Amino acid sequence: MPTGVALRDAREQLFEAAERVLLRDGPSGLTSRAVTTEAGCAKGVLHRHFADFDAFLAELVLDGIARIDGQSAALRRSAGTGTVAGNLTAVLTDLFGSVAVAVVGLIISRDGLRARLRQARPGPGLPLLTEAAAMLASYLAAERELGRIAADADVDTLAPTLLGASHLLFADRDGGPPQADAVHKMVTTVVAGVVRTEP
Repeated sequence: MPTGVALRDAREQLFEAAERVLLRDGPSGLTSRAVTTEAGCAKGVLHRHFADFDAFLAELVLDGIARIDGQSAALRRSAGTGTVAGNLTAVLTDLFGSVAVAVVGLIISRDGLRARLRQARPGPGLPLLTEAAAMLASYLAAERELGRIAADADVDTLAPTLLGASHLLFADRDGGPPQADAVHKMVTTVVAGVVRTEP
């Protein structure tokens, strides 16, 4: 690879390259060499921007968490519009249709990465999924306040239940993503006991 080539927004290009490698080759195929090769730059570019590869991976995950934080506000604003099942289906498809499933595998497989993420965001749970569960719980709480789900609905249990069921649907990388109707059916089943009559 040529050296001295300036990358436009190197950090974002490296993140995008890492996501492509993750989607194509999975967590075991994600190396610093694979990322820089995919980005079309010298290996030293990554190390000029990050202390080491685990620091790069931690920033990649934190970038994904920041995106979830942005999605959370938009999802909460959708409360009272559309249908509860439709809103949940859309956000779960967006969440898991991206690189999130591969990132979860990456977090699970790398002890050093988990340790760095715990330093950056202390607390229980698996980084990324914890924030996604909080996003869903916040949305469900808003729908509960509007009376579209039962007043006694346990949103803190429903949220991780939806995440776990979605993760199982999307985890089969070889079979491709599930059909939209399969995701909708799962969501509808999980929330059937708490959703008030919807069109």
